[in-house]
Amino acid sequence: MKARLLSLIILLSTAVHAYADDAPDIQTRYTHDYVDYQLNADGSHIETHDWAMKILKENAVADAKSTSITYSTSIQKTDVISAYTIKADGRRIDAPKSNYQLETNSGKDHDAPVFSDLATLTVVFPDVATGDTVGLVYKITQTEAMFPGQFSEMAYYPKNIAYDDIRIRLDYPTSLNLNYEARQMQTVENSEAAGRKTLVWTYQNKSPILSKRRDYSVYDVEQDPGYSISTFKTYAEIAHAYGIRALPKAAVTERIQKLADELTKNQKTPSDQARTLYEWVATHISYAGNCIGVGAVVPHDTGFILDNRMGDCKDHATLLQALLAAKGIASTQALINSGSTYNLPKIPVVSMVNHVINYLPDLHLYLDSTSDSTPYGMLPFSISDKPTLLTTGYKDGTRTPATPVGSNSQIMKSQLIIHSDGSVTDNFSISATGLFAVSNRERFRRLNKDQQTDLVKNIYKSSGYSANGTINLYDTETLANHYHYLVQMNLDQFVQRPGSGAFNIYPLFISAAPIQDFLRSAIAYEDNIPTACVSGYSEETYSYQFPKDMKILAIPDNINITNNALSYHASYRLQGNTLIVKRSLDDQTPDNVCTAEKSNAEKKLAIQAWQNMKAQVLYK
Repeated sequence: MKARLLSLIILLSTAVHAYADDAPDIQTRYTHDYVDYQLNADGSHIETHDWAMKILKENAVADAKSTSITYSTSIQKTDVISAYTIKADGRRIDAPKSNYQLETNSGKDHDAPVFSDLATLTVVFPDVATGDTVGLVYKITQTEAMFPGQFSEMAYYPKNIAYDDIRIRLDYPTSLNLNYEARQMQTVENSEAAGRKTLVWTYQNKSPILSKRRDYSVYDVEQDPGYSISTFKTYAEIAHAYGIRALPKAAVTERIQKLADELTKNQKTPSDQARTLYEWVATHISYAGNCIGVGAVVPHDTGFILDNRMGDCKDHATLLQALLAAKGIASTQALINSGSTYNLPKIPVVSMVNHVINYLPDLHLYLDSTSDSTPYGMLPFSISDKPTLLTTGYKDGTRTPATPVGSNSQIMKSQLIIHSDGSVTDNFSISATGLFAVSNRERFRRLNKDQQTDLVKNIYKSSGYSANGTINLYDTETLANHYHYLVQMNLDQFVQRPGSGAFNIYPLFISAAPIQDFLRSAIAYEDNIPTACVSGYSEETYSYQFPKDMKILAIPDNINITNNALSYHASYRLQGNTLIVKRSLDDQTPDNVCTAEKSNAEKKLAIQAWQNMKAQVLYK
């Protein structure tokens, strides 16, 4: 099953592309893009950027009129050297100081900010039109390394963007002993003098290639031209550099001990205690980013987190680790990528891990308390089957488990009574487990009373139908791996009456895992690349009761089809004036990444199943 649901889909930025042979409609062209890194032995550095972009099409003008630079005011300083527009006739117009806007995050009066010291400097280029070139030269001085004595950087250049001249210059002391890789770039200088080394890489892409890729759920950053630079020799060093400042924050204080004891006073086993502590952190500590200098990689003190009942992923993981330790439950923090990276690149770069979770070795369990909707014992899809960097007990090759086969299911039952006027009454129910339960619950948990009351009406109103109904959502707050809800609804004009006609068999209300959505997703597969996917079982049972004056002329045929991991079954049985329909789709894919071969086989089966799904019931 393709992971297309809101809670399951993981997309890379649209700046990343796959490529076909024909040329794109080029909107802009970078005439040059130069970056110069001057590194110091302590990891501090100065980077200078110098770029110019020509606007080729009218619809690119609006976006080209301004650009922004974001930086941390506590450890970085930014200086704009020049910003300008070069008109099509060659005239240069420099941006006046009045074209600069600085937005800052700061504390009250002279106090430091709580969660972010990021500043954004926006430059507006003057008098921009089609055929003009806009340019910017600026310098960022990093006064303190994010990790002491360390530096890492990565960049890539999508092949669908026109670059006339890219030049990357790296000047660093030989004592840093850098790891680096330039992918599909030319090395034009590699020299050493006076204890410093200089590297220069160049790249051109004057004839960009059109991107036709649509699915970016699995992406290998090393496939595009670009470079990686790092003082870290191994990923173990990254885990250690993070842990050396983060793990002491998880100390068991008197306050932590008191809270842990109070929360678990009725729990006896380590697993039950861990569950209680996890659920408390997940539901009582809201998310707030920590973007203050090195605070981006160092958690807050647990007292601060508890006082404010908020924190980022590092804060969640640190607080949970401290609470677990108070009950004698061993745990550590694990760095992970929550995006589309399923395999780490060979050069260890810090940006390849962007999230922190907990690992409980004695329980063989990963927990992500930053998620306020994931039940104990489960992981969000975005961090399942991913490499992890354990800050204690590091081992190469450790991964979070893939979503277990059989854990995700949805059972839909729909009892429909069609009336002589063509309207229908439906008693609709959903029972779900695993990720499907999480997604169904998350859909409804923030509805207020009015939204809940009008949900059926509003869903159909947007399509021009008249409907009403009531919903029993049950408990939307509990972090359980199962969820169910009931809907009683009436829909006008379901079928044409009087007269002859036909209708399709499909769910009349929303859910996380209708069979038709998975089939559409499988049929749409065209990229011939690995994609993110998840196992799951979806079953739909319909009971149609027809009025006495309505005669059924034809029903769809039964079907049973299967391949190695996917199967679809459907049966249709007419008993008097009642039609019983049962359909099921079962995907037993063991991993969270589907190969192109598997996806193509799945597509073939889905096309067959779709023909059956769209077959109609004929009546008069």
